[in-house]
Amino acid sequence: MSPSASSTNGPVIVWFRQDLRLADNPALRQAADSGRSVIPVFVLDDETAGEWATGAASRWWLHHSLSSLAGDLEARGVHLVLRKGRAQGVITSLVKETGASAVFWNRCYEPFAVKRDTAIKALLIESGVEVASFNGALLVEPWTVKTKAGDPYKVFTPFWRQAREHIDASDPLPAPRKLTPWKSIASDSLDDWALTPDSPDWAHGFCDHWTPGEAGARERLSDFVEQDLAHYASGRDRPDRDDTSRLSPHLHWGEISPRQVWSATHDVADGNAAKFRSEIGWREFAHNLLYAFPCFPEQNYQDKFDAFPWSGTSADLEAWKSGRTGYPIVDAGMRQLWQTGWMHNRVRMITASFLIKHLMIDWREGERWFWDTLVDADLANNSAGWQWVAGSGADASPFFRVFNPITQGEKFDPDGRYVQRFVPELAGLPVKYIHAPWTAPDAILERANVTLGKSYPEPIIEHSQARDRALAAFRGLKEAA
Repeated sequence: MSPSASSTNGPVIVWFRQDLRLADNPALRQAADSGRSVIPVFVLDDETAGEWATGAASRWWLHHSLSSLAGDLEARGVHLVLRKGRAQGVITSLVKETGASAVFWNRCYEPFAVKRDTAIKALLIESGVEVASFNGALLVEPWTVKTKAGDPYKVFTPFWRQAREHIDASDPLPAPRKLTPWKSIASDSLDDWALTPDSPDWAHGFCDHWTPGEAGARERLSDFVEQDLAHYASGRDRPDRDDTSRLSPHLHWGEISPRQVWSATHDVADGNAAKFRSEIGWREFAHNLLYAFPCFPEQNYQDKFDAFPWSGTSADLEAWKSGRTGYPIVDAGMRQLWQTGWMHNRVRMITASFLIKHLMIDWREGERWFWDTLVDADLANNSAGWQWVAGSGADASPFFRVFNPITQGEKFDPDGRYVQRFVPELAGLPVKYIHAPWTAPDAILERANVTLGKSYPEPIIEHSQARDRALAAFRGLKEAA
């Protein structure tokens, strides 16, 4: 390490990760307030993440978010440095290259990130480099909220009751107006990373639905608070409406912080705001679970499910992925996912239940598909959601709760608009039949130009048969325990 590396006159490296914003960014604020030159860096580290390297849809988002961040930083006088490779080697090399006196970052909580950051921090401190990490991703960090016995909470309601007592209600940090640049540093080209798909460009429609970046996140939050929050409690389960926040990808990539979301909603004193804030609480709970149980994405939290007799076929899995199960609400969800990189949360539960309990396919297969196809793929939320539906997680829905995809469609898409949008081959059917087209008389199918088995598939399994099979497997699991 060069002598200047331990000097307080050296620049500060701000290592951006899942905090791609300028406002309410404690690591960036600390660097700006230090009076030293600032080197903002993003490292594309697929190697350390292993099988949880950023999925394809999230890479599309990352490309556009980094482009937005780079522009915002340039407006304040500094250039975003892009480097690819193992973060440990990249960061330590960059310190030597620049003579940096400090490295600041905001904490991540994925198991591989915790291990990586701990190792990097030790190396840098041993070399005489100042290291500081901050909370820029959660309202309450995982080690803050414990039971009276000192254990992590495994049930949401008591967790959230206590967590609310620890939330910092102070105003979010403003973005620095200007940053002091360091000398020119070599950087990768964002386009050379090839984060966006080509040949074919399967994400070509994403831009119609999303505006990645801090400005897009602020606008989405503002629109939600002003237009949709008032209908949230009653409308959040309706995929045919736009009453959800759609903030999840912005939150995952840290284009907006949960503190900013909390600040924008905490003065709204009604049931809609309270319900929305409890959903932010579920995000906190999921991160607590992941931190406390690092194997959560790969292993059943309840190990009795290790012996579950998964018996689904690869053909059924492919039908589910492509939205060709013959159940319109399921197929609409899977096609929404493919077309927009996102799926309404109620439909996530319906499609997950169908895969696990109707098709008897291991929840981890669905988790991996969502990881690759969701623009908001988040390791904590994704694994917690799948284990919740499977019944194998902490505070999970019981396995014997098997969603009926017909009645779920009728209840939450009562006018059939969601199905009509994403399964257009059924758009001509009367609402009475749109969630169970096989029940329609032949004459009505003909008038709607629907030929079951050709223009739209027959159900790949009958609901009551699937339910009985799933419950029998679960009973067998309980008896064997």
